[in-house]
Amino acid sequence: MKRVVILSNQAFSLVNFRGSLIKELTHSGHEVIAMAPDISPALQNELMKLGAKSEHIPLSRTGLNPWIDFTNMVFLAFRLRNIKPDILLSYSIKPVIFGVLAAWIVRVPLRVALIEGLGYVFTPTTEKMSLMRRTLGILVRCLYWIALKGAHTVIFLNRDDAQEFINGYLVSESKVVVLGGIGVDLDEWAYTPVPFGEICFIMVARLLREKGVNEYLAAAKLVKAQYPSARFVLLGALDINPGALRIEEIKQWVDAGVLEWPGHVDVKMWLKKSSVFVLPSYREGIPRSTQEAMSIGRAVISTNVPGCRETVEEGVNGFLVPARNTTALAQSMLRFVESPALIEAMGIESRRLALERFDVNKVNRRLFTIFGLV
Repeated sequence: MKRVVILSNQAFSLVNFRGSLIKELTHSGHEVIAMAPDISPALQNELMKLGAKSEHIPLSRTGLNPWIDFTNMVFLAFRLRNIKPDILLSYSIKPVIFGVLAAWIVRVPLRVALIEGLGYVFTPTTEKMSLMRRTLGILVRCLYWIALKGAHTVIFLNRDDAQEFINGYLVSESKVVVLGGIGVDLDEWAYTPVPFGEICFIMVARLLREKGVNEYLAAAKLVKAQYPSARFVLLGALDINPGALRIEEIKQWVDAGVLEWPGHVDVKMWLKKSSVFVLPSYREGIPRSTQEAMSIGRAVISTNVPGCRETVEEGVNGFLVPARNTTALAQSMLRFVESPALIEAMGIESRRLALERFDVNKVNRRLFTIFGLV
């Protein structure tokens, strides 16, 4: 039996995104301690049902205070020394950087960093980069360079992200594993036929500019000018990230009748009621939301950028468009409106690709191999 610590900076993701892995580990007889800030009693109960213990740690997601980050790392090192895990798996920027450093200090035997996406500071911008963003980018790269020296394995979801870190001398190629999508439960996200009636486009993402929310809204306006009955749904919460949209920006589109924004809802239910999934992001790891939509059997429109291009076979299960190109995005939407037979046919292909590429059970078996548990 091995003792595994899984470290995150968002408590809900331990259940939503790592739940299947935790369940597989505990059912195989291993002990799992899930660590994150602000683990609520409800989440603690959910983790307990999966067989895991949970522990609150003080690790802010977006704060830029180096003293706080340093003291949190020291605290984490003390906790890891007391817990004595055999394996540390950390994901997201701060858990990867400070979690791996803390684990290296106390010599955790196997230290695994999972970099699911490169995030804000690595996402290209068409605007002149601010001094703060340039400084933050340099700082994050330096911290990654230091921390990843202490990792035994660094997992990326797509080859582009891995190559950027290798080319930037942030990680040794010998440590790199490209996993593909983190996977979804294909039974939980079972195929559901597209409903009859008006065509409904749906986007599921945090409300960040780099997710392509503005392009989605602008394209929706263009399509509705020609086909007023087409529906456009946006599912996602407001965020504290520097690239976040303000609530006023979203509400103006709702008030104009272009957009439906139902707030915090059951994503699965809304995906089942949708026709086509849209994610015009500027960069991703491999988006979980797209994997879920594909598993349910929805055609996809996404961008030809790292992480997104891995979810679409052009003309088979959907269409790829250039990032930041509202016109191309609207044209792809119009293809579905004007040829609705494509929706079901491409949705079936999405399910097929999800079965091939995004089965969480296959992904977990690979992770078990990386952890040395098989």
